[in-house]
Amino acid sequence: MPLGLSVIPIIFLTVLLVLNVLLFGDGAIEGPNQIALLFAAAAAVGIGNVKAVSWNKIESGIVSNIKHAIPAIIILLLIGSLSGTWILSGIVPTMIYYGLDLLNPTIFLFASCIVCVVVSLSTGSSWSTIATVGIALAGIGKVMGISEGMIAGAIISGAYFGDKMSPLSDTTNLAPAMAGTDLVTHIRYMMYTTIPSITIALILYLILGFTNSGEVELVKIEELQNVLQNTFNISPWLLLVPVGTIILIARKVPTIPALFIGTIAGGVLAMFAQKDLLAQFSMSDGYWENSYMVVIQSMASELKIASGNKVVDKLVGIDGMFGMLNTVWLVVCAMIFGGVMDATGMLKSITNAFIKFINSTASLIATTTGTCVFFNLTVSDQYLAIVIPGKMFQEEYQNRNLAPENLSRTLEDSGTVTSALIPWNTCGAYHSSKLQIDTLTYLPYCFFNLLSPIMTILFAVIGIKIRTLNKSKSPETTPKAPNT
Repeated sequence: MPLGLSVIPIIFLTVLLVLNVLLFGDGAIEGPNQIALLFAAAAAVGIGNVKAVSWNKIESGIVSNIKHAIPAIIILLLIGSLSGTWILSGIVPTMIYYGLDLLNPTIFLFASCIVCVVVSLSTGSSWSTIATVGIALAGIGKVMGISEGMIAGAIISGAYFGDKMSPLSDTTNLAPAMAGTDLVTHIRYMMYTTIPSITIALILYLILGFTNSGEVELVKIEELQNVLQNTFNISPWLLLVPVGTIILIARKVPTIPALFIGTIAGGVLAMFAQKDLLAQFSMSDGYWENSYMVVIQSMASELKIASGNKVVDKLVGIDGMFGMLNTVWLVVCAMIFGGVMDATGMLKSITNAFIKFINSTASLIATTTGTCVFFNLTVSDQYLAIVIPGKMFQEEYQNRNLAPENLSRTLEDSGTVTSALIPWNTCGAYHSSKLQIDTLTYLPYCFFNLLSPIMTILFAVIGIKIRTLNKSKSPETTPKAPNT
């Protein structure tokens, strides 16, 4: 497919996305951006038809892309139900309650990042970390008067460090698979760029904590704790469920079954630990019948808990699976657009254009980084931002005598972490919706996510830890294979 034609759907999509932001503002993610992806996909189909690409081939590409996204969609829905039962059972309120005692504004950002690192390393999921611990930390930080952008930045930075380095993470397994290396080698090689990035980020959060700690209203914090305690049965024993869920995933139980077990455990716990709260809902005359209906409602759709305090009501609002449908819609539309672009050969044409500018190892890694960011911006999905550049650049790394872990590390340093910084990307949309903080508000404070792609390019420019397949050859002088 000619490059000139290949970029038309990308340009069209970009124009529509910008227009949606200007006209709809924050509401662009609630439907207009999904429609923009479908319009751009339709434009790509039209161009493909002109170039004799059959509809059957395009349809197969769409179906294949959506098929790859099914596990992510299931996880999204499960996280929605898990959040619901964990709020109803008092798990998230308990985290907030004790967090208000343990954290102070000076070290809050630093501590929040560390907490999310630990949880995400254990679970392998930035999404589940942000949907559970992240929500609790965001609530605590807002009460302390800390900037929303800083709060979300620290939470997301920690969550993505753990996601990126955990052997249980889907992207951490996907990147080496695309590059042609093994998981252990990939994780070890990522440490060279990832540890410096998170270290700098933590130092910056400490500095922000000492200079912008906010004003703590002790009376207000005590008031919120009283409201939480009057609304829920607060107890540290409730935290056994999230600890158990983390242990399940740490023991290599697949993420989907582990999240399902965590959801059910939260629902059962709610029936025994929050009897007074569940009795306030009048869905049935009998307690157990009513409790069952309330728990199912928390898993499936909206459930309003009236505490009498607007801040608490917002923190413990339940949306269930219903609250995730908008993100699922975005994922499906992104997969449709990506499938059409792939099936018509447009993605390959665009990537081949990038390869022409490569004349050194540093430029290859920089180009790979830029391509991953480009696809996060355009196809709106971190999986495609890893899979497509991984496929396209794998041979180029081999031709330049570079070990595949150079590619896998670059894919994660750029494809995984930058997805959270883009409002219309599935990751950016998800984190923004769960934390109730706009993507562009937290973007400047996601230090780890911003530093990671810079760090991987810096290592390439300086020539640090660039592993070759054959040490007798220099990657800078290995002849470049002609583009085909």
